[in-house]
Amino acid sequence: MPYQSIFRPGLFEGQTIIVTGGGSGIGRCVAHELASLGAHVVILGRKLEKLEAVKAEILSDGLQVSAHVCDIRDEAVVAATVDAILAEQRRIDGLVNNAGGQFFSPLKDISTKGFEAVVRNNLTGGFNMMREVHNRWMAANGGAIVNMIVDMWMGLPNFAHSGAARAGMYSLTQSAACEWAPSGVRVNSLAAGMIMSSGFDNYSGDAVTFIRNAERNIPMQRVGTVSEVSAAIAFLLSPAAAFITGTCLRVDGGGPNARRSWKLESHDKAARFEGFHLDSTPELYRK
Repeated sequence: MPYQSIFRPGLFEGQTIIVTGGGSGIGRCVAHELASLGAHVVILGRKLEKLEAVKAEILSDGLQVSAHVCDIRDEAVVAATVDAILAEQRRIDGLVNNAGGQFFSPLKDISTKGFEAVVRNNLTGGFNMMREVHNRWMAANGGAIVNMIVDMWMGLPNFAHSGAARAGMYSLTQSAACEWAPSGVRVNSLAAGMIMSSGFDNYSGDAVTFIRNAERNIPMQRVGTVSEVSAAIAFLLSPAAAFITGTCLRVDGGGPNARRSWKLESHDKAARFEGFHLDSTPELYRK
């Protein structure tokens, strides 16, 4: 069974779209959906074996994909990677700045080195990708950029380093949307809430308890799927979003809307969308 996208076949036919962090989790799902819609997807990441595995999956579906090892934190590497993509594909129509990561820790225990590592992953790396893609192609040809952030509207306790970096990306998105509009470049962000992905299995201890109990504090009383995030990204890249730039689309089940003045009711009424034919349940939900 191929990817079950809600969008029309061929939506991104002839386009080249980069997905950073494309070797796992949300990025893997996004790469599959965009490829299923006709795009030549270029997946970037630091681990070749992960990229090759996803590449093989997409090729087995008869779709277009290429992979490049790229540390987005290194501006020289990013510049060389973008040049290599342009040499191969001759165009870059879209960028999904999905790569990132963080670790579970109270703020008082985060070292400066750990804080800076997360900021480089979640903010500096995304900036590097945006700038090089813009300067090398989109400034003259237009395009669309989607930057992944998270729900950090009231702070992000236990992930304060990530919350700070994502808040920076939120602001950077709005600035770029204004500066780059004359080039026909749209820049938006997507704030993901608790999304059930393979990334969950990178956590242990108290973080597992936090994740497993998260849905109790979400009005929709469930966590999201990678397909639901991917569909929102596909929309923001599509012509249907032609008049949308500088905004943030939340995919979070209403989590930030929960208030102490309102007791959330337990229910199972929130329908879910699962279009990714190769998705699987994270290990921590199987225990």
